[in-house]
Amino acid sequence: MRKGISITVTPADRVRLQSIIRDRNSPQKHVWRARIIVLTVDGEGTTAVMRAVGKGKTVVWRWQERFMHEGVEGLTRDKTRPSRIPPLPPETVDRVVALTNQAPPHAATHWTASVMAKAVGISPSSVRRIWKRHGLQPHRVRAFKLSNDPKFAEKLKDVVGLYVDPPAHAVVLSIDEKSQIQALDRTQPGLPMKKGRCATMTHDYKRNGTTTLFAALDILDGKVIGRCMQRHRHQEFIRFLNAVEHEVPADKAVHVVLDNYATHKHPKVTAWLKRHQRFTFHFTPTSCSWANAVEGWFAKLTRQRLKRGVFTSIVELQTAINRFIADANGKPKPFVWTKSSDAILAAVQRGRQALEAIH
Repeated sequence: MRKGISITVTPADRVRLQSIIRDRNSPQKHVWRARIIVLTVDGEGTTAVMRAVGKGKTVVWRWQERFMHEGVEGLTRDKTRPSRIPPLPPETVDRVVALTNQAPPHAATHWTASVMAKAVGISPSSVRRIWKRHGLQPHRVRAFKLSNDPKFAEKLKDVVGLYVDPPAHAVVLSIDEKSQIQALDRTQPGLPMKKGRCATMTHDYKRNGTTTLFAALDILDGKVIGRCMQRHRHQEFIRFLNAVEHEVPADKAVHVVLDNYATHKHPKVTAWLKRHQRFTFHFTPTSCSWANAVEGWFAKLTRQRLKRGVFTSIVELQTAINRFIADANGKPKPFVWTKSSDAILAAVQRGRQALEAIH
């Protein structure tokens, strides 16, 4: 060991060093640094330590000295070096942020990193770092719609109340239809996924007809009642309600959450509702499809089964949908609504204020 270096390892330090060496998840640079100290304390000379860890003499001396001054913590922390590239001046950063919040001067809808880099005179990577630091994502846009329903608050509290605190001895169902599900067949077979290449599908397709899925999501146990039909008129909706009536226990009241589609308010549907007194309809506010719980299940169906599916006929498509429903009902998950109606109303109010301030 070099002159002027004196290492003292306490029992606690030895335990920590050994744990670093034995932990398979430890970074290798931490492992060989800990081994230098352990071997040094065990009486090995500098040459033996160099041979054991595969490092040079100056490296061994450096980490022995670091441990002498900072202990085990010094072995797991690298000293930072100043960057060779000077940081961007604040004026440049402010200009990038200001331009990002404005429309680009060319015929485009939003800024890209390369276009911004040319406009400001910096690299695209610097632009991306500035955007990340300031939480800016000009390449993304989120869809939204503020409801103009005059009874928005009343309907929202009614629906959210059913999700958060459902009535006792009752079933809460979220019902909707996913119309125009296309049975798409690809013009050529796709290639399977392999190392270095994702699975492939042709961009064009053959249409083999459409079907409509009527679905009812049970909020309490997460099971889904689904029926595929050719059309989505009030006749099909009444047929689906009859199917729901058959599957729901006869001794329970049924609260149905559904949107304002004209089919759901057809006079014959209203007459059916009067004949079945245990059913109660709760309509979501207009332009609030997100308030209907079954919409999330439809998104899952599209993402996991329909988007990449290849179907040569309507029958094959309907079989795939029915199998997906059966698999989902095998391991159902109760629907959990986490947002209170007051929080939603406050967010909507903030959105209205922002729109009024801009326009």
